[in-house]
Parts: sequence; structure tokens; C-alpha cells
Amino acid sequence: MLWYEGQICIKEKYAQKIYFAFMWEPFKNGFKAHLQLERSLSDATVEAYLNDVEKLTQYLDTRANPTPPSAITLNDLQDFLKWVSNLGMTPSSQSRMISGIRNFFRYLLSEQVITNDPTELIDTPRLKRSLPDVLSFPEIEAMLAAIDHSKPDGQRNRAIIEVMYSCGLRVSELVNLKISFLYLDAGFIRVIGKGDKERLVPVGSEAVRYIKIYLQQRKAQTARPGDEEVLFLNRRGGKLSRVMIFMIIKELALKAGIKKDISPHTLRHSFATHLVEGGADLRAVQEMLGHESITTTEIYTHLDREYLRETLIRFHPSYK
Repeated sequence: MLWYEGQICIKEKYAQKIYFAFMWEPFKNGFKAHLQLERSLSDATVEAYLNDVEKLTQYLDTRANPTPPSAITLNDLQDFLKWVSNLGMTPSSQSRMISGIRNFFRYLLSEQVITNDPTELIDTPRLKRSLPDVLSFPEIEAMLAAIDHSKPDGQRNRAIIEVMYSCGLRVSELVNLKISFLYLDAGFIRVIGKGDKERLVPVGSEAVRYIKIYLQQRKAQTARPGDEEVLFLNRRGGKLSRVMIFMIIKELALKAGIKKDISPHTLRHSFATHLVEGGADLRAVQEMLGHESITTTEIYTHLDREYLRETLIRFHPSYK
């Protein structure tokens, strides 16, 4: 008898799981199509948002009664955040995950599946915003001087550092840069950023010079099929990986005697910080960095204020 009752219980739970999936899957699929077709987001962003919604459904699946998307409340989401917090998810990961879930419920609102957005009043975990490490111009010059131009990859690495610092590129934008995106005579390059958004970024004269030198060298290299248009190639003729760029920059920093914990993104931070310190308009910096929101760019005004504060402490008589 106990065995029979146990079997019934298992079947009921199985049926409940099928019913729960039936309630959510159509909306997940619709959300995916919305992100891909209407918003033209990158595959990585779409996958991240879908994973966020999947995490929410995993939590809901642990509860006694199945809850459809139309019945989710603010309390449900608050309980969900407690659940992921107990699992060890960091505040920064929670904050990013909330962004994906917000997008999901805004999609449901636009499709009139729900009449109220339960994410409107949800509190995002407070993050301690630390200022990124920034290289001084002498430190960047020291890194450039550390490049051995006699080696086969010397000219390429020089062009890479010049372009990253001159244009403030993300590492993903650099490795995907194509020869056809170069408008060197006009002093611009075309960049494909997040969400496949394009922007034109001015490129410095030194970067132009070393790109041209590298292009002459690259002519003698056979690119792998599919990578013929990629600007920066590895020794085997393939597109460089993000890890390879990271290793190049780490090695140059070590040779230059730089003790800071830097990465490819440090050059992007340095590009933006030096522009703001020099008095550049924040909107122009936003455009060059490819930031969707000006608030993302505003971190560099905080960096600038820190620089001003340090200068005041160092030189003003009242601080001696």
C-alpha cells in the first residue's frame, strides 16, 4: 500500500512539473524571439537573459504550487532573491540577474500577458562601486617600449596596444576588428559593439602608423578560412582569442615593471579617464566608448574628481 501511494505521489509530481513547464515555455520562447528579432541583442546577451529567467523558474519549481508568469508578485521575487542569496550568489550577480528578469516582465507587459510589472518596486542589491585601475601615460609608454619589435609578433602587438588605448576598445571589439572596418586615411575605424551596434571611433596617428606597418607584414601571412578579413591574427593565421590579448598585456606590464593588476579593459579605462581629465565632453566619450547610457560613462567623472582631490592634497598649502 505504501509503495502504491508513493507511486501516485511520484506521478503527481511529474505531472505538476509538466504542467509548470507548459505554463512557462511559450513565454520563454516568445521572450527569446523578442530579444533576437526585435532588439537584435547578441547571442551572449540573449543566453544570459534566458538563464536569468530559467533561474527564476528553478526556484518556483521548488514550491508546492505551480505559479504562472501572470501570477508572479513582488513578494515572489523578493523570496526568490533570498533563495539565490542563500545559494551564495553575489550582490553583483544578483543585480545583473535582476536586469534580465526585468526585461522578461517588461516583455510580458508589452504583450499584455500581465497588467502590472512586479519588478518595478524590487530593490537591487547595493554594490560597492570600486574605481578601476588606470594606467598613467608614462606607464603606457613603458609598456610600448617593452615590446620587442624584432620578434615576429612585435609589430602586431604594438598595433594592438596602440589601437586599444587610442580607441578605447573592448577586447571583444578588438579581436573582431576587420580590415574593411579601417578608414585610416580619414582617421576612423568602424567598431561592432554590444548588441551588434556600430560606431565610428577616431584613431590616433600612432595607431594608424603601426596598423599600416603591421598590414604590410600581414600580407605575407596566410589566414585561416573564415578569418581572411580579421585584422589581428595569431601565428597560425587564426583570429586572436581574448585570453591571448590578456596574456600579451600582462606580459608587457610585467616587462615594464607595472605593479597594478591590469587587464585589456584597463587600457579602455585609461583611454576614457585621460579624455575626461583633459576636458573632453562626457557625451563624446560616451559615444566613443559605445555606452548605451550616460550613467555608465559617468564613472570617469568620479575618477577625474579623485585625480583632482589627490592633486589638491599634493600641492595645496592648507593640506601640507
